[in-house]
Amino acid sequence: MVNESPREAAVPVESQEFTAAYDAMLARWPEGTAELDVPTPYGTTRVHALGPADGTPLVLLPGGGATGTVWYAEAAALGARHRVLAVDLPGEPGRSLPGGRPVRTPADLTAWLDALLDGLGADRVHLCGHSYGAWIALAYAVHAPGRVDRLALLDPTGCFAGFRPGYLLRALPLVLRPTPARARAHLARETAGAAAAADAQWQELYALGAGLGGRPVVGRRPDTAGLRLPVLVLLAERSGVHDVHRVAENARRALPQAEIATLAGASHHTVPTGCAAELDRRLLAFLDAPADQAAFGTSL
Repeated sequence: MVNESPREAAVPVESQEFTAAYDAMLARWPEGTAELDVPTPYGTTRVHALGPADGTPLVLLPGGGATGTVWYAEAAALGARHRVLAVDLPGEPGRSLPGGRPVRTPADLTAWLDALLDGLGADRVHLCGHSYGAWIALAYAVHAPGRVDRLALLDPTGCFAGFRPGYLLRALPLVLRPTPARARAHLARETAGAAAAADAQWQELYALGAGLGGRPVVGRRPDTAGLRLPVLVLLAERSGVHDVHRVAENARRALPQAEIATLAGASHHTVPTGCAAELDRRLLAFLDAPADQAAFGTSL
């Protein structure tokens, strides 16, 4: 049973700053956005829902620590044609609440997403994820290809190549002892030189969420052999997280049918907030293309 929730929610005193920043981001979503709480065996998942109830469901999975509010800039354009369902990931900062089983393994994540889609009454969906959310999205498409109509992966991590060693070294202080100050410094360093800056209000929410969630689930690269559905891979041109050209080459080998392109001037951490217009254009072209024309074989 899906419960519609008020935009306000009771939270511990120590996270009141995060709550205020979360609410400020949520206020930027279009009028008509509904807040849904979906029970699963892994707790209650918060979903920001917008768009026609009879539209094709478009599930949006954020990067680690980003919360589902990060899709505010895409919500209006995508919600005009699709039923947007933007998720706060379990075990991450946001308003998805733990309960029941803990999410510890990739199998837990796919089982959670199965239960979430069941709870939403969504038998078949378009699935789009950024960074860690893209890894979850690809793993789910491999797990349940019959439930995914089209798959969009935005600067995906853990899918086609590893992290740059330098990035891991720079991120280590934040990983070992996450604090808002370290998160702000990490974002400032990793977005320097990007053509479009990450949204300042979202950066503050990300920083205030540092340390509020658990560590992301870690797993192997999904085995995409036999995956035949339409796929769009959009890479951040100035991503410091991984070697974009290596990701593109490996993605082309793993998914020959995929469309692979770059978001000009974007860094890993300016997706999706800093390149909304280009991202909307590419996503809608991919999602709305006729079935026989949807992202088969176009590449960098």
